[in-house]
Amino acid sequence: MQQYNIHAAKTHLSALVDKAAGGDAFIIAKAGKPMVKVIPYLPQSKSQKRIGFLKDEIEIPADFDQIGQNEIIEAFEAST
Repeated sequence: MQQYNIHAAKTHLSALVDKAAGGDAFIIAKAGKPMVKVIPYLPQSKSQKRIGFLKDEIEIPADFDQIGQNEIIEAFEAST
């Protein structure tokens, strides 16, 4: 993977953006130390499943936020 220093990236930003958009990822470094990886942006298609795809498929108990609560309390009280 090609690496460019910050000065070169600023100087050639437009060409580097075109390069990344074409699928050629690269690294921007500062004083020779890699800082960021630039990759192409791929918009999410409408056909991809999103969070919530299990709606009506699973049941979450009403007290799910209290499951194991007694064990947790006991563990903390035992450590004091």
